[in-house]
Amino acid sequence: MPFGQAAWWGERAFQWRDARKAERVRREFWRKARRVAARLPFAEDLLAAYYCAFDRATPVQVKAALVGALAYFVLPLDAVPDVLPVVGFTDDAAVLFTALCMVAGHVRPEHRAAARVALARMKAERAGA
Repeated sequence: MPFGQAAWWGERAFQWRDARKAERVRREFWRKARRVAARLPFAEDLLAAYYCAFDRATPVQVKAALVGALAYFVLPLDAVPDVLPVVGFTDDAAVLFTALCMVAGHVRPEHRAAARVALARMKAERAGA
């Protein structure tokens, strides 16, 4: 098999896996965010990363980095379990911080503004519950 075909096949397989991961993140993100984001000190960054990752104008490489970090937040397998008090989300924060440092120029003010609005809404819902 020529290298070009092998590279194309690998790229297509990666895109398919990445699309499946992105769909799972999209499906499960808000459920977990509503449950815990109002208590997280990095909640605004988390939500801004979500809005940037699913913005059509965001480059594919940036989306891949952010979806990977968001998947780490969403998926139940963690280096440090989220149920542990105080330290439970430190690994999630570290992964998110690293991803945001890599793609900082792509997180635009409108992503941050949408994150602030969503966070305020979640805090209001939590206060009303």
